[in-house]
Amino acid sequence: MITAVDVIRTKRDGGELSTAQIDWVIDAYTKGVVADEQMSALAMAIFLNGARPREIADWTAAMIRSGITLDLSAVGKPCVDKHSTGGVGDKITLPLAPLVAVFDVAVPQLSGRGLGHTGGTLDKLESIPGFQVDMTEAQVIEQLKDIGAVICAATGDLAPADKKLYALRDITSTVEAIPLIASSIMCKKIAEGADAIVLDVKVGSGAFMKDFAQARELAETMVRLGGDHGVDTRALLTDMSIPLGRTAGNALEVRESVEVLAGGGPEDVVELTVALAKEMLAAAGKPDADPAAALNDGRAMDAWRKMITAQGGEVDAPLPVAREFEEIKADADGFIAEMDAYAVGVAAWRLGAGRERQGQPVQFGAGIEILKTVGEPVKAGETVFRLHTDTPERFAAAKETLAGEWTIGAEPSKRGPIILDRVTA
Repeated sequence: MITAVDVIRTKRDGGELSTAQIDWVIDAYTKGVVADEQMSALAMAIFLNGARPREIADWTAAMIRSGITLDLSAVGKPCVDKHSTGGVGDKITLPLAPLVAVFDVAVPQLSGRGLGHTGGTLDKLESIPGFQVDMTEAQVIEQLKDIGAVICAATGDLAPADKKLYALRDITSTVEAIPLIASSIMCKKIAEGADAIVLDVKVGSGAFMKDFAQARELAETMVRLGGDHGVDTRALLTDMSIPLGRTAGNALEVRESVEVLAGGGPEDVVELTVALAKEMLAAAGKPDADPAAALNDGRAMDAWRKMITAQGGEVDAPLPVAREFEEIKADADGFIAEMDAYAVGVAAWRLGAGRERQGQPVQFGAGIEILKTVGEPVKAGETVFRLHTDTPERFAAAKETLAGEWTIGAEPSKRGPIILDRVTA
């Protein structure tokens, strides 16, 4: 007979959990038989003592079995999903999904909302008037057939064990355990039923993983988990020490994404969008496809307009604009030498672009425009940041967050590469 106490003791003492123990504890926790305090103890034991590859694979499989698995076979074309571990100004999903769909590849992008300093894809899209994020499985399949791209909310029936465990990890300081991070991400992605998964693992101050070695370990673990479950999985490690693009905030990031789809936009956003699109298309058996051309000739924009319209969005409606703005200006001539991504993300959150707890509303127009970024020349009195909010009493906290987190130097500094490494099976 398996008991929660025995499972906790095994991992507490550095032992290896059996497949039967893992299956039992995930099922029992989902059903409420294992109490939160017991699962908290087990999560801390995993945090402190780690888990072996076989344990992580079994843990992931058990969480997948706790709910439904989408069957996308009726879509009739390759289905490739993408997941980012989250960052500041990370709006890549918005132009990426319709871009890949141009090449007759389906992108079932089940996304989430923001919490803390990283923005949520659903919050960004909901700033478009009328856009609907809640869809049934049948609606998802039909839209993938017709348009090739869906960005919507994940159903609560997908990996419910993970949803319950994630909330517990968040309040017990066990979020950072790589076995638990990897299984949490991959159980949902595998349950979504895609043929292949491309991961964007962020590294740097604005990312969840600050350290390159840890980020690579996470990427390798997730790629291995995908392979264990028969899903072609690959990962790019990408820089998140500097904000991505020129905006952080919901409607601001949608506006920038549309610029990319129109063949413009910031170079770093375009570079990463195209790189991830190439990985997704290669995984779908189309390594010779040219996503850069589809951005430039309007095909990606056409797919975007179809996707937004299909989900109820008013594609030509004006996006929300915050009622108030203030600017932060340079106090000397020179070049932007440093800009901390985490500080920019926290400042945008404090302006109302993010939320402190689940269910809290966000301000769609709030956020930050970055008019000068790392490596660019600036003169005294020129605007570096433009802050937007509906509630001007928030400006002081946002400015305090940014103070000292960006610097001006006498010599131009060059931003390092955006793509740091690539991990495949």
